Amino acid sequence: MADGYARYTSKPQCVIIHVDVGTQGLGAAVHNASCGRAPVLIFAGLSPFTCEGEYRGSRTEYIHWIQNVPDQAQIVGQYCRYTGEFKCGKNVKQMVNRALQFATSAPAGPVYLTGAREVMEEEIEPYELDQAHWGAVGPAALPEDALRRISEALATAQEPLLITGYSGRNHSAVPELVKLADTVKGLRVLDTGGCDMCFPANHRASLGLRYGVHERITTADVILVADCDVPWIPTQCKPKKGTRVFHIDSDPLKQQMPVFYIPAEARFKVDSCIFFRQLHSYISSTPTLSSKVSSYTDRWDALGKEHSDRVASIRSLAQPRSDTNRYDTSFLVSRLRQHLPIDTIFAIEAVTVTTFVADQLAATIPGTYINCGGGGLGWSGGASLGIKLAAGSQSFICQIVGDGTFLFSVPGSVYWISQRYNLPTLTIVLNNKGWNAPRRSLLMVHPEGEGSKVGNDDLHISFEPSPDYAGLAKATAGGNLWAGKAETREELEKCLKEAVESVKGGVGAVLDAKLDDGAGGQVRKGATAG
Repeated sequence: MADGYARYTSKPQCVIIHVDVGTQGLGAAVHNASCGRAPVLIFAGLSPFTCEGEYRGSRTEYIHWIQNVPDQAQIVGQYCRYTGEFKCGKNVKQMVNRALQFATSAPAGPVYLTGAREVMEEEIEPYELDQAHWGAVGPAALPEDALRRISEALATAQEPLLITGYSGRNHSAVPELVKLADTVKGLRVLDTGGCDMCFPANHRASLGLRYGVHERITTADVILVADCDVPWIPTQCKPKKGTRVFHIDSDPLKQQMPVFYIPAEARFKVDSCIFFRQLHSYISSTPTLSSKVSSYTDRWDALGKEHSDRVASIRSLAQPRSDTNRYDTSFLVSRLRQHLPIDTIFAIEAVTVTTFVADQLAATIPGTYINCGGGGLGWSGGASLGIKLAAGSQSFICQIVGDGTFLFSVPGSVYWISQRYNLPTLTIVLNNKGWNAPRRSLLMVHPEGEGSKVGNDDLHISFEPSPDYAGLAKATAGGNLWAGKAETREELEKCLKEAVESVKGGVGAVLDAKLDDGAGGQVRKGATAG
């Protein structure tokens, strides 16, 4: 929940946990907060460091010995922007503020503080800090010479491309990127699905969301990589020789990734919103560059045609099939989109069918499409509740989650909390009867291997018999939750209408959508996930 709230608002949230075991219980959550750049302060106690009553707070229970470990912070330290320990009570406020500075300064992320019970029991004289002195590090702008260099490269490029991943976390960055695309006619924008909606899907420059694989990467002559962790996957797709690459990022060296590099001729630690504004302002105000980009009317028209064709292709995937009354991911999401309010906020954890989901949702409003950004499955359950809490009672939150990921989200906690704190959301469980991500990974390396010749049962990734996902959620909510299953298109239409009305009426809903996607995700003529 703290992660979802922090992502939606960019305001730091606090999580309090219990010593070493509570720290271990964070598991994938701290990985996701780190990769997803969520400013979260984590506080955990330490086992008391005295045994015989030397200080108030000394050990009093059996467990104080069992939970005393050599280096508790090491459990999560590599995922955190900062770790620290309260050594005394007299500078706790300074330590908390220092941690929050790290959490909220780019690249934002989790921080971890600890304190033993003796320190927490220390009596001190009340004191105050001037909070105005403890703000985050301010955003940086591109140096003047670099601005000129990149602007000239972009304005004179034959096929420019901008690749982003999480610039949309700052909602103000989205319209600035739109202005840049409007200024440099012919610039295409590829979203690599890091965390947030970065560019509106209805803009002619949009290439949609793809995970590091797109034909335009291979043909572009100038590429700007802005706030992106994986712009392309070299074994699958990479720029052609001679392409000029510029890397703009809040963390261009990716300091928490032991192996990361791209062939950029220059890289800058710069705020992407400021960068986009600098770029379109400089080009527009420089006569030679402005004249150049204004002449690209043919490229602008070509982008419009290309975008229209892409939208038509996406819509064709959502057409009902004539050979069955079942439905696949594209059909489901297209119908879901029609039933939901236009400003619905989506928490997406669709794994192997994420690109199909993103294509059909076609998000256009900043802050309405939030993806995990990390690799720890189970994020979206709690995150959707945090987003709901942050966005307010009038907001509509929809979680779209794979069946295996739904189980990882600890639904036993999610739907009890939803009921306890009156946070109704809509959950769509993409039930494709198993974990398809392992099969896809296997086929990428061994397309003709033994694993390619057997079914999900033999690979032990099948969910047969399928759990009653909606029933599980309803039981956890004490029965006060709409729960439904849909296997046919007719059932789906009925269930979507009822589920949406339930959430609007203040009662959460979970729909078990039984997909007919094929063994490895959506398998349909013309459908590709990359």
